[in-house]
Amino acid sequence: MDAPVIVVGAGPAGMMLAGELRLAGAEVIVLEKLAARTGESRGLGFTARTMEIFDQRGLLSRFGDIEVSNVGHFGGLPVDFGVLDGAHQAAKTIPQSATETVLEEWATQLGADIRRSHEVLSVTTKEDCVEVEVRGPAGVETLRAEYLVGCDGGRSTIRKAVGFDFPGTAATLEMFLADVKGIELAPRMIGETLPGGMVMVGPLPGGITRLIVCERGTPPQRREKPPTWEEVAAAWQRLTGDDISHAEPVWVSSFGDATRLVTEYRRGRVLLAGDAAHIHLPAGGQGMNTSIQDAVNLGWKLGAVVRGRAPEALLDTYHAERHPVGERLMMNTQAQGLLFLSGAEVQPLRDVLNELIRYPEVSRHFAAMVSGLEIRYALDGGAHPLLGRRLPDVGLAGHRLVGSSTEALRPARGVLLDFADNAGLRSRATPWLDRVDIVTAPPAGLPEGSPLTGTTAVLVRPDGYVAWAAPGSHGDLQMALERWFGPAR
Repeated sequence: MDAPVIVVGAGPAGMMLAGELRLAGAEVIVLEKLAARTGESRGLGFTARTMEIFDQRGLLSRFGDIEVSNVGHFGGLPVDFGVLDGAHQAAKTIPQSATETVLEEWATQLGADIRRSHEVLSVTTKEDCVEVEVRGPAGVETLRAEYLVGCDGGRSTIRKAVGFDFPGTAATLEMFLADVKGIELAPRMIGETLPGGMVMVGPLPGGITRLIVCERGTPPQRREKPPTWEEVAAAWQRLTGDDISHAEPVWVSSFGDATRLVTEYRRGRVLLAGDAAHIHLPAGGQGMNTSIQDAVNLGWKLGAVVRGRAPEALLDTYHAERHPVGERLMMNTQAQGLLFLSGAEVQPLRDVLNELIRYPEVSRHFAAMVSGLEIRYALDGGAHPLLGRRLPDVGLAGHRLVGSSTEALRPARGVLLDFADNAGLRSRATPWLDRVDIVTAPPAGLPEGSPLTGTTAVLVRPDGYVAWAAPGSHGDLQMALERWFGPAR
């Protein structure tokens, strides 16, 4: 084998997965057909859930000063994200290019083997391995791995080569995205519809302005290269009456509203993550964030399997947990598209939702949906309110867990939090000490109504999700440890 795992694609999902695999002690090769990062930034900023993930791995400081905000939207309708109870707010205007740089540097420092200018030509799956034919600077070669993960975007070569089903709806329109210099435009929130379509204006660092333009009724085109700036400026003028052709384009792109989700995230020794598994209208900035979260769910599981610490069946939980998240993503981005891309016929619906969203409970529901804070994996392990959810903010004597991102979780190992100083509990976990750390300390300063009130212990997975809690879980601690971390040693 050339490596236990080969990852195809060096975007946010691929780099996050590579880092997680290295934290799990697994060797990984990352293949990327581009010679260098493009510097383009379709994704901007992080949701609160991604902020938790980056904090959990000690990555937030690498982004420098992060501007956060409680201001958001759902389909162009303003939503107050301050109603959420998470430890972090959403981060504003961090370009995807910066995210890719930080994650690639992190994965490289951890020892990931990143090979640029390597294009996958074909994939052959065998009983004991996956063979990948690759064209690189030295010519064509065949690499072998136990598992292959496609993180290679919406047009995924891996998805097509292995034959994953990718049902959904084709694009019905085309939208332009352009970052430009040398122009001053008043900000326009998404959702400010015009008679002929929709435009958005947002300021970015460095004197750059981001424009999004959508002319209603414009059919999508099968483009071999990006649209020209002249096309974008002409569409802008038709919609607004303003001439912006004198602006200097930094980069221009186009996208549509196609919505597709694979029927399975795993097919034997091949798995998919990020846009390779799901494409959708980029509403609410969820695409990159969901992709990163896919990688964090998969990384520790795949690492444990290839290192022989957990059975292969653990990989089945990746699809079981992330496919429902993908379904929710498809649903809410389609709903948002109807709200901010449709014409006057949808205005009554916008008006009704605008009234409802003023209620804190409704605002919390929409904010949690877009930010990823609503996610609860169906662990079927009991009635404790934290089961399947990320560990909330909790203080411990001499130690602070901020949200679900903690110093204890930064090594990407399991953590047993013993709140009641229970020697018997710790003894039962001892056979898993090579995979699970034990922290004994009482919780401090729990807010009123905290789901941790009355809890004596929790078992937290490397991704920050609670796998077992006492009291309230079905089965004992050892059953949960074996399920998520493999047989006792």
